[in-house]
Amino acid sequence: MSSHEIPKTDLEEGLQSIRHITWAIAHDHQGDSLSLLAILRLLEQVHQEIRDDLFQQSLPDNRQSLYKLLRDIETKGGWPYIYRMKLQSIMEKMHLEDEATKMNLDSSKISPPH
Repeated sequence: MSSHEIPKTDLEEGLQSIRHITWAIAHDHQGDSLSLLAILRLLEQVHQEIRDDLFQQSLPDNRQSLYKLLRDIETKGGWPYIYRMKLQSIMEKMHLEDEATKMNLDSSKISPPH
């Protein structure tokens, strides 16, 4: 283990702590799309910085280490990816909500049978 490596249990505890804190902050801002967007942007920025500044420098320089890394990627869920919601998805959601609102308004105009 190099001087920069964290023992696995400490790493797992640290990752769980990051997850818990991030989720708590996001939950505190539930319903506030601008705040949630800021959180997502920060997570994407951190992801990019770790990938570009640390991960790429740590890539294996021999076949055995490369195999170990590829095997881990294959068995534990693939390559980390941050999905970007497309504007079209947001527009479709708004359209569906508009349609539902319109249907509710239309149904309230119908008087019940006597």
